[in-house]
Amino acid sequence: MGMALENKPDKTVRSAEAVPLRDRPAWGLLVLAVLACSVIASVLFSIYSGAVKVPLGDISRYILDASYEGPFRAIVWNIRIPRAIVGALVGASLAVSGALLQGVMRNPLADPQIIGVSSGAGLFSILILIVFQELEYLLPLAAFAGATLAAVLIYLLAWKDGIHPVRIVLAGAAVSAFLGAGISGLMIFYSDRVHGALIFMVGGLSAKSWPHVQIIAPYAVAGLLLAGIGAGRMNLLMLGDAAARNLGVRVEWVRLSMTAVATLLAASSVSVAGLLGFVGLIVPHATRLVIGNDYRLLLPASALLGAAVVTFCDTLARLLWAPMELPVGIIMGAVGAPFFLYLLRRQTM
Repeated sequence: MGMALENKPDKTVRSAEAVPLRDRPAWGLLVLAVLACSVIASVLFSIYSGAVKVPLGDISRYILDASYEGPFRAIVWNIRIPRAIVGALVGASLAVSGALLQGVMRNPLADPQIIGVSSGAGLFSILILIVFQELEYLLPLAAFAGATLAAVLIYLLAWKDGIHPVRIVLAGAAVSAFLGAGISGLMIFYSDRVHGALIFMVGGLSAKSWPHVQIIAPYAVAGLLLAGIGAGRMNLLMLGDAAARNLGVRVEWVRLSMTAVATLLAASSVSVAGLLGFVGLIVPHATRLVIGNDYRLLLPASALLGAAVVTFCDTLARLLWAPMELPVGIIMGAVGAPFFLYLLRRQTM
């Protein structure tokens, strides 16, 4: 009896050690804290860096003391802070949008741009930018309408006795190619107006200011909150359709509602930053490798990492070839394309 009692603590220790590190609650909280610090660091780096270096002490005074009138106040408040906020919101929105689509389709290669949602938003946005320029104030609504139309079309094409994730991916690729052809056609027919749409096609944060913050903030905040509300249902959806139905989940409703949230987030980002690719692909997947598949942690972690990555890459795009400024989409493409090939090879091995 004494021997048996002595062995019980050893079994408890072994079972605790058998739990993977990323599945422990303390690890998830630690990762979120580190990512939050990385967002703060990337934002401060963005505000500090540029043609004019702003001392870090002045940055804190500008942010914390509204009455402080320093020599760099106009640069910090009118240019760098709104640009950093837009970059953070765009990165968070695209990353969460990608995470939701990857969960809905159970495919780690899903992404708002690859699936076609961003292409729908892009087509309608380009239509406003180069054909109906007097309606530019309708850009966010046009982007959302285009993204929604693309999502609905993808679902209709993929529907056959229900929705299968593989059919959604294939239908999305076809719709993306079709809408991309429409964008190219518009740019050819209106070649005299195409200059203003070039940065939009690549994805960039140049000249973003407080009005752009006001455009994206309501949609981004609403979409992120709705995504957080649906995190528990997303966890159940990852068990498979049959298991989720046995647990009382309305599978098709969850798929449709989470796709609508992903569409809202992607459209709001496209309306401000253009067709910025790979954020929704690489950020959720990289986060998943570190923090696991629990959407209650995956979504906030993806939002934080997406905000940090886009803000940091935008700052690099401003600095690498200064005084010439590159669109952040070029930097993201240079980083994201090799990572996408790595994911593709990993999934097909």
